[in-house]
Amino acid sequence: MQKSTIQFLLINCFLAIVMVSCGSVTKNYTPKKLDKTAVEVPYFADSKTDYVYKTNISVYGNELSGIFIAKKINDTTHRIVFTTEFGNKLMDFEISETDFKVNSIVSELDRKILINTLKEDFRLLLKKQYSIEEQFENESSEIYKSKDGKRDNYIFISKKDQKLEKIVHASKTKEKFTLFFNSENNIFAEKIQIIHQNIKLKIELNYFKSE
Repeated sequence: MQKSTIQFLLINCFLAIVMVSCGSVTKNYTPKKLDKTAVEVPYFADSKTDYVYKTNISVYGNELSGIFIAKKINDTTHRIVFTTEFGNKLMDFEISETDFKVNSIVSELDRKILINTLKEDFRLLLKKQYSIEEQFENESSEIYKSKDGKRDNYIFISKKDQKLEKIVHASKTKEKFTLFFNSENNIFAEKIQIIHQNIKLKIELNYFKSE
């Protein structure tokens, strides 16, 4: 009986913590009148360019380094290849808004949870246009809300220089993961970070400058 009572109390405490920690993602944003119905993302949009980045993936304390290559192969689809620094192929995907194809993957990385996570990350990274239904602002950014299935994407555009700074993928109450962009000209991103809030996963892409 005592054990059951303790379990009951622990479950209720956990639920209370969850309820307290949950709140509207937009609670710190100020609503404003919508000034556009779509946001275009310029990164990864040129079909003539091979986008090559040195990559570091950190997952639960384990580090994996290599080269990330993204190529727009038609109007809707990108091909993504991830290799070691010595050129050995680790993953090869084709991804669009509606389709996802694994061309190849090494057995050590062939795990459904990893593939599904990368699919979600890269789909957002390579997305060209966001349809906007609400707009907010904070001190430094214009914030555009775009519906994404049962979740939402929040696109942050700097008020200072009109550059895309980050995209937050979130449920109604909680941020799931965030893409951060550093760009000198708002056409090409020199550095990209993908950071997950609910799992210990971080992907960092740094533009590869050939000598």
